[in-house]
Amino acid sequence: MKTVYLVASLLLTAIITYTQNYTPSDAGSKVHFVIKNFGIKTGGDFTGIKGSIVFDPKALNSSKFNVTVNAATVDTDNNARDKHLRKAEYFDIDKYPLISFVSTGVTKSKIEGRFYVFGDLTIKGVTKAVEFGFSAAPLASGYLFKGEFTINRRDFGVGGSSFSMSDNLVVSLTVSAN
Repeated sequence: MKTVYLVASLLLTAIITYTQNYTPSDAGSKVHFVIKNFGIKTGGDFTGIKGSIVFDPKALNSSKFNVTVNAATVDTDNNARDKHLRKAEYFDIDKYPLISFVSTGVTKSKIEGRFYVFGDLTIKGVTKAVEFGFSAAPLASGYLFKGEFTINRRDFGVGGSSFSMSDNLVVSLTVSAN
């Protein structure tokens, strides 16, 4: 029995030691969204990405994503719209300055170089489970992660009861982590 515990401890230590820790960086990263407003696609970006990523494609059980973006950085190339989006009806940045994602699991896809992440997305203090596929391309000292998912803005209390704006929006992620 002692041998089993010793082997399990050594294996766990090897996995933890081998699994790499990365820090997401704004340089080379993009958090982009697209939504229809009055039937026309419009989009924007967030910056201020921070957090920690533990990722090893050979040890997905140990992989974790814990990242945030600064909600005040919303940029739609329209200053008046950006100011409006920072107000309580939309992102309420004074009360909820961060949008966060914390993974609950990572699995491998049947497609080489593709994975699935499961986790909790929090916007305006509302947390909902999301899952999406992503790729992980090795960089010189880290990874470039790319993924995309769809959410319903009303689930997070964003945009009130606006009928001109679509309920669903697509979020595209490109995250450079070193």
